[in-house]
Amino acid sequence: MSEPLRREVDVRVGSSTDALTPISVAERSLRAGPMQWLGLAAIGLAAVAADQLTKHIVTGHLALDDGIHVIGPFWIHHVQNSGIAFGLFASATSVVIVLTGIAVAWMLLFFARSGARHPVLPVALGLVIGGSVSNLVDRVRLGYVTDFIDLRYWPAFNLADSFIVVGVVILLSTLLAAERMPRNRGRRDAPARS
Repeated sequence: MSEPLRREVDVRVGSSTDALTPISVAERSLRAGPMQWLGLAAIGLAAVAADQLTKHIVTGHLALDDGIHVIGPFWIHHVQNSGIAFGLFASATSVVIVLTGIAVAWMLLFFARSGARHPVLPVALGLVIGGSVSNLVDRVRLGYVTDFIDLRYWPAFNLADSFIVVGVVILLSTLLAAERMPRNRGRRDAPARS
């Protein structure tokens, strides 16, 4: 009696017998770990401290509506803004406070779930959250924010506003760069069998 023909099976490490279906998928957690939280907190607290310090210096040395010419179109001009960008919603301070609080809470939740997604995320969100919190503190405490950076062709703003804009630009740039990267970067074609 002859032995039945043995079928050769091509088994590859990391794949099933059909060489297409993965046996297991290694997933890494995207949740923020202690180092991401530390980075976010450090950047956020530094942004709040820098913004509050500069506002304190301006209010201590310049009366409301006074200004000092620095260079070219750059002035330090002490103004108050009870609204948001460009003075919008100036008469709705309580609404701005609530919306800012909701936005900060959402960013913290997003960071808790996705903080390890990209190394730049703690920096970008730290700047946005720090700037938002610093302006929020002023609105709750004073009913307005102090703006002082005046470029003459643009409404006056403060460091917190700058931190928010820079954080958003970093975040968007990172997202756009990630979209442009080829998705099959690490994949190699299997050698042809003869």
